[in-house]
Amino acid sequence: MKFSWERNLIVLWIGVFFCSTAYSISIPFLPIFLNTELGVEHNLETWSGFAFGITFLASALISPYWGSLADKYGRKPMLIRSGFSLAALYLINYFVHDPYVFLVVRIFQGLLAGFVPAAIALVATNTPEDKTGYALGIMSTSGATGSIIGPLIGGVVSHYYGNRNAFLFSSAVVLIAALIATFFAKEQNFNRSAARSHVKDDLKQAIANRPFFTLLWLIFITTFSVMILEPLITVYVLKMGVSRSSASLSSGIIFSAVGIATVIMAPQWGRWGRRIGYGKVLFIGLLGGGIGNLLQFFVTNYIGFGILRFGYGLFFAAVYPSINAMIVQATDADFRGRAFGLNQSASQMATMAGPIIGGILGGWMPIRWVFIINGSSLVLAALLYRTKGLRKNVMASENS
Repeated sequence: MKFSWERNLIVLWIGVFFCSTAYSISIPFLPIFLNTELGVEHNLETWSGFAFGITFLASALISPYWGSLADKYGRKPMLIRSGFSLAALYLINYFVHDPYVFLVVRIFQGLLAGFVPAAIALVATNTPEDKTGYALGIMSTSGATGSIIGPLIGGVVSHYYGNRNAFLFSSAVVLIAALIATFFAKEQNFNRSAARSHVKDDLKQAIANRPFFTLLWLIFITTFSVMILEPLITVYVLKMGVSRSSASLSSGIIFSAVGIATVIMAPQWGRWGRRIGYGKVLFIGLLGGGIGNLLQFFVTNYIGFGILRFGYGLFFAAVYPSINAMIVQATDADFRGRAFGLNQSASQMATMAGPIIGGILGGWMPIRWVFIINGSSLVLAALLYRTKGLRKNVMASENS
């Protein structure tokens, strides 16, 4: 059958959607799981932060190795390896009763992860160059859609069947993603005889490309701003007076609010980006997202908190699609797959550091002050972007 990049895009979109859904089903409720199922009574914020972050630390350390294997054997095998491994590890979580064993399983989840970046790389390298930006923009909505559905499913499952059963649902859903990758994903543009890239050389090329290197810093800052709150939102909902019996459902709805806003606004931001420039849209998204986070400091009830999270999401939905589109503009076609790999590495490092620092800060100061830190970092990033140095570097990618 003739290769169709559109069909491949649909298949990989569905695969990433299921994988993101599986992650979102159980991950938002780790603090409750640690407390009610694993017996963690003290320093819950710190435990939650490490449970989140240790997975991404392991993933960031092992990613160059998986990238080397992908160069040799292809990206589709990495999809299959990651999908089936994660399905098995989510299942193992169901049987864990010790918090330290749980951390070990979380480490292995990081070591064997890689489904989403492999799918994005597969799309980036198997799509016609003039369609790459469009395809990657479409891919960005798959994770957002999964982040909407996942917490809602997880909230219902946790509320009616218990937090432990959420891992069974995650295992089943990510298994579907693995099966989709195995039987339907295609890889056409892959050359086993090509020279294998080295991370050191890729970093040198990235540093030499000032617009692209600036975008890597922006993806780190913005991802960090999201993940610093990841282990704290459920705890914050509990501290707002929501009962433990309904905390999973309430926090699931709040987690989904940002995803719903992203799905609503991301296509519109994309259209505005093509019309007025992705750089301007990026600035609006950073500034609006920062102000939205600062306003959350003043909210004391979970309904108002959920409304503000939705408003924040409407603006922040502009950030990732803009950065992805600008990466396409700032890099040559023969470097683009590695560029998105480095983009993923920057995101993973932020995803690792954010929950750990967020957990520590949540145990050291009132959680509401973390919103001030978070919002200020986004506003600062927006203002730095508007300065001549950063803006000149990034805007060069739009004019090239």
